[in-house]
Amino acid sequence: MNTKSSISKFVVDAKNLATRELNEKIREAIRDGHKQIDIQNVSGQRYIAAGIQELIDIEIFGVPGNDLGVFMDGSKVVVHGNAQDATGNTMNSGEIIIHGDVGDITGMSARGGKIFIQKNAGYRTGVHLKEYQGLRPIIVIGGTAQDFLGEYMAGGVIIMLGLNLKGGIHNADYVGTGMHGGSIILSGDVRGIGREVEVQQLDQEDNRLVEHSVQEYSKHFGCKVDEILGSKFKKLKPVSTRPYGNLYSY
Repeated sequence: MNTKSSISKFVVDAKNLATRELNEKIREAIRDGHKQIDIQNVSGQRYIAAGIQELIDIEIFGVPGNDLGVFMDGSKVVVHGNAQDATGNTMNSGEIIIHGDVGDITGMSARGGKIFIQKNAGYRTGVHLKEYQGLRPIIVIGGTAQDFLGEYMAGGVIIMLGLNLKGGIHNADYVGTGMHGGSIILSGDVRGIGREVEVQQLDQEDNRLVEHSVQEYSKHFGCKVDEILGSKFKKLKPVSTRPYGNLYSY
C-alpha cells in the first residue's frame, strides 16, 4: 500500500537510457503521483521536463542534453552540473537552476519563468525572449555570456552579474542586436552592443528587481549579496519597438 511519503520521490538511473526511455520513465512517475524526481547519471539525454505542466521538482545529476524544460509550464528543475543548448526553450512558467555553465540559445522564445545560471552562458542567450499576458521571463547569469545576448528580444529581463569578470569587461559583441522590447541589466562593461539599444541608468523598479534576483541567486548558489549589489549596474534598452520598420514597404 502506497502512502504519501512513499510516492513523494522517484529516483531513476539514466545510465544507458536513451532519451525516449528516460522521458517515458519521468512521465510514468508523474502519473503515479510522484512530486519529486531525482535523475542520476544523466549524459546528454534531451527534452527532460519537456511540456510538463504539473508542479514537479526535478533534480538532475549530470549533464542534460538540448531542450531541457522546453515548453515547461510550472515545474522546478535543478541541474547539478552543466547544461547544453536551448535550455528553457519556449518555457511558459517554472524555474530552471543550473549549477554550472549552460550552452547556446538559453531561454529562446521563453515567455515566462525564471532561469538561474551559476556561471556562464553561451551564444544567443535570450534570443526572441518575450512577454505574454502578464508573464515576464527572467534570466540571471552569474558570470558572462557570448555574442548576441538578447538578440531580437521583445520582452523579459536578462541580468548578467559578471562575478567572474577579469578587467570588468564582458567579451561579447552584438549584445541586444535587433532588440525591440525588454531590458538587459549588467554589471561591468560589454565589448560591443547592437545599434538597436542604448545604455540607461537603472530606475527604482530595476533596482528592486536586481536586489530580489540577487537574493534568489544567492539562495540557489551561495554568494555575498551585499558585494554583488555594491557593483555598478547599467541597463540596455531598445531605442525603438520597430527597429527594422524602414526595411518594409508599409
